[in-house]
Amino acid sequence: MSVAKLLLQAAAGNAGGASLDITDVFSTYLYTGNDSTQAINNGIDLDGEGGMVWLARRASGAGGGIYDTERGIRKYVETYGTGAQSTSGAEAGLYVFNSNGFTLGSSWNTENYSGYNYVSWTFRKAAKFFDVVTYTGNGVAGREIAHNLGSVPGCIIVKRTSGADNWTVFHRGMDSTAPEDYVAFLNTTEARSDQDLFYDTAPTDSVFYLGDNIKLNGNGSTYVAYLFAHNDGDGEFGPDGDADIIKCGSYTGNGSSNGPEIDLGFEPQWIMVKNAGNTGGWVISDVMRGFDVTDTQNLLANDTASETSAGIGHLLHQPTPTGFKLLSGSASSNQNNTKYIYMAIRRGPLAVPEDATEVFAVDAVNSSAPYFTSGFPVDMGFYKSIYGSSGYVSSRITGLTEGEIDTNAAFGSATAAGYDNMTGFLAGAPGSNYYGWMWKRAPSYFDVVAYTGTGSPNEYAPTLSHNLTVPPEMVWVKKRSAGGTALSWAVSSQVGTGGVQAYLDSNIGEVGTLATTGPSNTWSDYFTATQVIGNGGGSDHRHSAFPGNHLNVSGWKYIMYLFATAPGVSKVGSYTGNGASSQNIDCGFTSGSRLVMIKDVDHTQGWFLFDSLRGIVSGDDPYLYLNSTAGQGEQDAIDPYSGGFTVSYLVNGNGYNYIFYAIA
Repeated sequence: MSVAKLLLQAAAGNAGGASLDITDVFSTYLYTGNDSTQAINNGIDLDGEGGMVWLARRASGAGGGIYDTERGIRKYVETYGTGAQSTSGAEAGLYVFNSNGFTLGSSWNTENYSGYNYVSWTFRKAAKFFDVVTYTGNGVAGREIAHNLGSVPGCIIVKRTSGADNWTVFHRGMDSTAPEDYVAFLNTTEARSDQDLFYDTAPTDSVFYLGDNIKLNGNGSTYVAYLFAHNDGDGEFGPDGDADIIKCGSYTGNGSSNGPEIDLGFEPQWIMVKNAGNTGGWVISDVMRGFDVTDTQNLLANDTASETSAGIGHLLHQPTPTGFKLLSGSASSNQNNTKYIYMAIRRGPLAVPEDATEVFAVDAVNSSAPYFTSGFPVDMGFYKSIYGSSGYVSSRITGLTEGEIDTNAAFGSATAAGYDNMTGFLAGAPGSNYYGWMWKRAPSYFDVVAYTGTGSPNEYAPTLSHNLTVPPEMVWVKKRSAGGTALSWAVSSQVGTGGVQAYLDSNIGEVGTLATTGPSNTWSDYFTATQVIGNGGGSDHRHSAFPGNHLNVSGWKYIMYLFATAPGVSKVGSYTGNGASSQNIDCGFTSGSRLVMIKDVDHTQGWFLFDSLRGIVSGDDPYLYLNSTAGQGEQDAIDPYSGGFTVSYLVNGNGYNYIFYAIA
């Protein structure tokens, strides 16, 4: 956390507010068991602020165990059963809450067995996000339990810890008029039922109410309650203190593979869905294990089944830039005319990156998976051999598929893409002499959008939402799906009034501008801070360069990568060569560039790729072409310069126009 952010947090004087990003209060963290002490450093301050950790083994045989700071270390309850609270042995289970996560001990409750893969979901206590409350029942109907959520809860989950009982759930979407009259049970598949466990009284921003039933208020029994907020334009997160990060809502299924699209106002990283009107499990999806547009991995809160054999299908739903869409008629998520409830948490971060090493990395191939190491969860990466080969690109949002960056081929299967990793990508060995380049999505820096064409002729794309938060300055678009015409990578870069267009997999120069007719042809006609504009109609939104099938054939699948200038971190720009032996290109950096891509848009010349790992030096520099399968060349084309990079003759032709992309 930056000094400025720490000062904001101190000034806020409470657990919420503009000081907090999503990354401060929620984490999905994957780990492999080692049957010994293991620190999970997810950046969440549990020691100082408090919260809850939900652990689950991804293979069959174990469900989820929950620990929290109110009950203390080593005390857990299992979401898939009715059992009372248990206590792990000394230095076993979760036995330390840390300022940056938690520490696990030897295997206990199947949460750290050697060689098994696990997921942890951490919720930090914070106003308008999450709270934990413990209490002892008194058997009196109408009992009030105080909380510090700072808003009316969207969902409350209560478990009796002193004895066997169901996990009782209140959810604001359970009914359109009186949700407090209904409950569901987290450990079962039962539909909602009309019971007065919450005293048929709606919770407030300071208390919730209990009946006299032993499930929630047995005299002398002990309980733990987890309270989740519902932000509805009143969230107080992010740099401006105005962002929503959690939603608890409902929808009605239509039984179709083209199901409802749920508008959250943000792209989710984690969702839990329950069929409230009929039987069905509590389906949990997250972006770290695989919540994407090709193959979503689901776990059940109420079951011990593995994420790949739960019998509920994989692609039940997929994320969109503004919510999620249902893609199956399964009873688990989209039964016709049936009510569903959900909880969704926003993808982060919300702040513009300040350190390029947190959002970009380049690495030589490793000897074991992940074969390319980044130090952060990767959202897009490509890899290529310096001895000559195709370069393969993939992204977290497109799951187990990849495409060739230097050809027009459709995307194919990539079962070893390996995005379910905290520190890198690629789970299958690519061979020796490969390098990998890796990006993380972040505001004002880089974003990814997967979309399906609508068929409007010659338009850039359907009108698409994105989460870059600034207008993109360079955009790559590629058809992913097989069948039909093979299409090149279409590139638009903001140079001049209407930008320039080129093909990423070709060495030809500029092929056109965004528009040549109509009342205007400025970059802002096509790209805003929140949308790619496509369906405005008329010649104002037509490309003179790309035929419509490059961007928007009905039913074809596409991927779009959006790049922008983040001060001190990345730079999208252009320059005109001066024909001299050197010209400094100022990117606003302080320690030079680790990555530089350059394209001459006036002539037939490839897309140069330089990086500091292979060498940006005063002498000859190794370079690859993005658009070619050729091996690495070496020439004195680029030199170090603290403010960005220095170009020489090879990429500095007199009067030639170049576009570039650089990362500090």
